[in-house]
Amino acid sequence: MFRVTGSSRSSDHTDLTRRSFVEAGVLGLGGLSLADLMSVRRAAASPESGSNHSSDTSVILIWMSGGPGHHETWDPKPDAVSQYRGPFGAISTNVSGIQFSEMLPEQAKIADRISVLRTVRHRSGDHTKGNHWMLTGFEGPDFNKPDNKVQRRPSMGSVASALCGSRRTGMPAYSAAPHLKGGTDNLFHYATYLGGAHNPLVTNSDPNEKDFGVADLSLRSGLTFDRLEDRRSLLHTIDQYRRRVDGGMVDMSDQQQSAFNLLTGSAVREAYDMTQESDALRDAYGRHTFGQSALLARRLVEHGVTFVTVNTQPWDHHGTANRLPTEKGAKQLIPPVDRAIATLIRDLVERGLFEKTLVVAMGEFGRTPKMNDAGGRDHWGHTFSVMMSGGRFRMGQTVGVSDAQGAYVSERPLSPEDVAATVYHHLGIDARNTAIPDRAGRPRYLVEHGEPIRELL
Repeated sequence: MFRVTGSSRSSDHTDLTRRSFVEAGVLGLGGLSLADLMSVRRAAASPESGSNHSSDTSVILIWMSGGPGHHETWDPKPDAVSQYRGPFGAISTNVSGIQFSEMLPEQAKIADRISVLRTVRHRSGDHTKGNHWMLTGFEGPDFNKPDNKVQRRPSMGSVASALCGSRRTGMPAYSAAPHLKGGTDNLFHYATYLGGAHNPLVTNSDPNEKDFGVADLSLRSGLTFDRLEDRRSLLHTIDQYRRRVDGGMVDMSDQQQSAFNLLTGSAVREAYDMTQESDALRDAYGRHTFGQSALLARRLVEHGVTFVTVNTQPWDHHGTANRLPTEKGAKQLIPPVDRAIATLIRDLVERGLFEKTLVVAMGEFGRTPKMNDAGGRDHWGHTFSVMMSGGRFRMGQTVGVSDAQGAYVSERPLSPEDVAATVYHHLGIDARNTAIPDRAGRPRYLVEHGEPIRELL
């Protein structure tokens, strides 16, 4: 059973007697049909679920797997010695007193639309742990342990799917583009005990290609819409028979109808139709996989998807073990990402979606303050940056101060749970007081110690 509570809890988090768990749906441990997916999402999004979610908000997560260097992005250290400063300088933004790396000129122009959390930390340099920590709010498994691919908590996107559902009938609640295959230990975007219904709909194709399409929404070879209609009629007949035999049988016809509409209707296909965008706008985002995926993310939230994850290329720039050095990796990855993110923010503003959409850009950790002998930076979880934009939050600021080398937190440490709580707050979810039972029936709060970041509220 999947149940949700939204009631308050005591300060020691142990008072279970006052909580009433309300059924929101039934999730199997295996894969679910498309009809099951639609059924569970509708139930989870109902007012009875205990969530006080906002009906018009969405999240776009720019996932920078591998760990972008904070020195080369949102927390440069221009006055540090070269071994710490790195190969790049800093530039002023359009907000007095805030500097970004010189590699982010486009975001620097719109820094008044951006807030940077400069002191997020979990103190781990383990890709696997950090990946899980930032995508879920909770520590993940150790890379060196046998369970290193086992997800312990649902991702933020899966929670959004379960508690909010999609914003428009016929659309998925959680999507990912272009895929979830790349990156270092890029494993934990999924629903775990929430059930397969709340895994993302993954594009698995390149939005920059001329023949871009979504394979999962295409009919199998030889299956026409007429044959699909015949199958639906057969299922309806079987469903009627089973209801007569078993009076307690849940009527699946509505769920089947929703699934059929998703496959044959125009809403999803229209959302994924990149040809509707002008060449000028597509050029502004950048004619590459990430740029067009960011544009697709805007199209998806505009058409009613609640949570979209956009993957970048990996950022694991050690300079050793077949990894790019920091300077080469930064010059290759940062300019297209900078341009696409800035264009996405401007596009959301122009379309009246800026306050409804929270853009979050982050990886699983930062990079070491001191450059290694190969001209790279290694793993670092003691302080790193997360960028946020939009979402009715206060923009044009930095939160927290790292030390002069960008090594440790000097002021205002922030946790992955704080980041997750802030994302949930934007969606109207009270994460500290919302629990979902795991497979053993134990209530698991969406965050246990984190709080929405007060400087943003």
